Order: sequence, then structure tokens, then C-alpha cells
Amino acid sequence: MNTPMDLALEGRIAALRAQGIHSVLATFTDLLGAPKGKLVPLDRLANAVEVGAGFSGPSIAGTGLPRMGARSEYMGRVVPASLRPLPFMPGVAHAVCDGFAGGEPLDTCSRQLLQRQLARLRERGWTLWVGIEPEFFLLRRDAQGRWAVADGDDRLAKPSYDLQAMGRNFGFLDGMRQTLDALGFQLEQIDHEDASGQYEINYRHDEALAAADRYQLFKLAAQALARQHGMVFSSMPKPLAHAPGSGLHFHLSLTDAQGRAVMAEPAGTLGLSETGQRFAAGLLHHADALAALCAPTVNSYKRLAASRSASGTTWSPVWKAIGDNNRTCLVRGVAGRIEWRLPDPSCNVYAALAATLAAGLSGIDQRLPVVEPCADDLYDRHAAGEPLPPRLPRDLLAALDALTRDAALREAVGPAFCAQFLALKHEEWAAWSQQVSDWELQRYADAP
Repeated sequence: MNTPMDLALEGRIAALRAQGIHSVLATFTDLLGAPKGKLVPLDRLANAVEVGAGFSGPSIAGTGLPRMGARSEYMGRVVPASLRPLPFMPGVAHAVCDGFAGGEPLDTCSRQLLQRQLARLRERGWTLWVGIEPEFFLLRRDAQGRWAVADGDDRLAKPSYDLQAMGRNFGFLDGMRQTLDALGFQLEQIDHEDASGQYEINYRHDEALAAADRYQLFKLAAQALARQHGMVFSSMPKPLAHAPGSGLHFHLSLTDAQGRAVMAEPAGTLGLSETGQRFAAGLLHHADALAALCAPTVNSYKRLAASRSASGTTWSPVWKAIGDNNRTCLVRGVAGRIEWRLPDPSCNVYAALAATLAAGLSGIDQRLPVVEPCADDLYDRHAAGEPLPPRLPRDLLAALDALTRDAALREAVGPAFCAQFLALKHEEWAAWSQQVSDWELQRYADAP
């Protein structure tokens, strides 16, 4: 006898078939944050839901799975609620998968990692809401194979909100509008950011897991649309040396079982309740270790630098401080919520959110001291040589060392995941350290 769940899935399959869907793109996110997956015929969807779509575990970055035995297979179990037709792949529906191995949830699956943190919230009757702000560059390779801004005319000294560039690239931008509307995103705004070739597309916040799923789908859509227009959608945090980089800011808020705001208190400091202020204290307390997971590439620390950009403005969150609508601080209090400004688009969004939530909860549970708000422009203080709050790690190795030292955060996030992450990222740092850059050659090759 079919269960109600079976009947619901059968109905979903019938509806997809009626829309001309013949295959499902079953996707998951590897440890490094890259979307991976395979096409599954619609007729095999029920098996992919119950058992999972199979992948060779050792072929996926960071699973830690062996080359043989029952746990050598990474089984991506399709989440039926995530199924939706893809406008840019006719006949194909997208689906998100949870990682399993040997019939058990995989402890190195980043989506499972986030779900374990959210289970801690459910025990308190709380829900985490997240607004994610994607910033990105549109790039291309020039005739010499070097990376450049895709729009060669996009070179204003102050590119913020440039309407001419938006007009020239309206085909891509309007394609994104249509695609995101079809995928159920509630689009809020599109603008040209503060670097040449840089854009931001904002859409409505959601429950944390749905927000992470949606961001991964956003990237798939943007990559597909950019290719159609002869461009590359880039999640590189700082592709241009003398221009601002891209962030992936998280706007965080909590509600209780009755839907009441847990972090907000209009009469409180920064409009935050004591719970909100202690959550922020947890973020600042664990910020160095969080940098490894939220800013996880060598290039991330070119963005996290206290330098003046060619456009004259930088919002890089270098210093560990909190302020009232203060974009020069790592944590920004705004409208009774917290903006966490550390993450960049190169992060694994599930792992970054899981670690952020674990750090915030540690601030609440340990009753960490509330941090005094910063009322100054920290870049003005930096320029004047005045004292500053402690700053974030200056490079990836320092961030990895901080995560290694922060045993409490690693235990809270997931020891198995963190062990795999640290191993892969130390390899990345070692590979970078062995490279000889053009800058080095120009500076040292003919030095006396």
C-alpha cells in the first residue's frame, strides 16, 4: 500500500511530466562549496528520493570516504520539496540532495552540517532567518587569455550604481530577473556595485536551510545566463587588485515558536535584545576561526585588507567590532537584526551558515560579555593612525591556524567536516606558497 508520502511524490512526478520534464538534475555541494550532481531520469526519481543518486565518494572533495566498501558510495538523497523546473535547461527539473553513506547521514556533508545546527535551534523553539546578498563579477578572457571585466566600457572611476553599464548588460540582468521569478525567488533589486564589472542582486530572505539552497540555485542560474551572454559569472572575492571585492553578507534574525523576534529590542543597544547582543558577541569571539570557513580562499584575504580602493570607497570588514548601521565594522546592527559581513562568495554557504550559527549560540549559551558598539568610521581612524579594534587574520594560513586552535567551535560545527576542510585548505595554501607571481618577477628578477 502506498503511503501518503509515496502518493505525494507520485503526484509531484505526474505534475513534472505534464510540464515536459524528463530528467532531474540532482545536485549537492562539495566541501569547497562547488555544486555537483548528475541527471536522473524522471522515472528513477522515486529511487533517488528513497535510496539516493549514487556518486563515487572519494571523487568528491572532502567526503573522507574510502575507495571500497559500503561507505565508499556517496548517496545524494533528493529532497522532494526542492524540485522545480529549470528555465535555462528545458525538460530538466532541479533538486537538492542530502549526503548519505552506508545508510547514515554523512558527517562531512555540509547541508547535513547546517541541519544539525538548526536542530539545536528547534530544541529552543527558534527559527533562523537569513537574507543573503550575492555580489559577483562578470568577467571574460581577453585575446591573450588574461581575465578582464566582460564589459570593456565598464571603467568609470566611481562605478557604483552606473546605469550605462546596466543598460549595456541588460540582456543578462533581465534574463536573471525572468529566471529568478520563474524559480520562485522574490526579487528585490539589482544594482551595479562599486567595482567595474561588479553587480549585486537581492532577493527576499528565507529560513536558513532554504536560503542556503536558494543561493546555490542562484549561482547555477547566474553561471548559465552569463555563459549565454559570452561572459563568466565569477565568485572570486577580489579579481581586480585596485577595486573593492565581493562579499556575501548574511542578514540574521531569530524568531520563536510564536513568530516573535528574538534578537530585536527597539529600546536595546543597536536595537538588539540581550540575546541578539550575545549572539553578536559569539561571532566576534570566534571571528578568527570563522574567517577560515567564511573567507576560505587565498584570494579572500585580498578583499579583507585595509586599503583604499581605486573607486575611493571600501567596505571591507577588517576590524572585529559592532556598530549601528556601521559598514566599517565586521558586525553591523541594522533594524533589529545582525548583518554578518565576513562571508564572501567563495565560501561553502551551508558550512559558513552552520559555523556562524554555532558561534552565535556559543555567545548566548556562555553569556559572553556584550561588546561596546563602535560609533566611528574605522577607516578614518586607520588613516589617522588612531587605535583600532583587533583585526581579522591577514591571510588564509592565519585563519586556518585560528580554526585549528578553536577546538570549541570545531566541535560545535562538526569535527569530521573541519578535519577534512583543514586538510584540503592547507594543501591549497601550500600550492599557493609555491607559486611565483608576476609581481614577484617584476620586483625581484633583475634586482641588484
